[in-house]
Amino acid sequence: MSLPRPIAALASGLLFGLGLALSGMMDPEKVLGFLDLAGAWDPSLAFVLAGAVGVSALGYAVKARMERPLLAPRFEVPANRRPDARLLSGAALFGIGWGLAGFCPGPALAGLAPGLALGLPEVALFVAAMLAGMLLYRLTVGRAPGAAA
Repeated sequence: MSLPRPIAALASGLLFGLGLALSGMMDPEKVLGFLDLAGAWDPSLAFVLAGAVGVSALGYAVKARMERPLLAPRFEVPANRRPDARLLSGAALFGIGWGLAGFCPGPALAGLAPGLALGLPEVALFVAAMLAGMLLYRLTVGRAPGAAA
């Protein structure tokens, strides 16, 4: 018997948020310290990244032995395996935003409620800017013929 999809999604989200909190990924100062290679570099998040690569490799190994996922009719694997301009420009924008703010979307969303409760408006500002960027994309590029929305 498998879990209903909403319960599985909630459990996955809680596990993801717990991992972000325990690893320090929700602390922008820790993230910025990791990205500061020329200054006071904090290498501790390299272990978090290495752990993520290990979990991902394990997931791919388990997937190779499965006929289909537990909660979906089939695996959704991208057909295009070559980087293109959209992927590279999106990755660059993500990296620039992460380096400037110390947040990326997952940790920012996970830290939104605690940030507001602790009087840290920069988390809410980042999430608002992220949502504005998503809306701008949908209103411009996302409506172009053949674009993925």
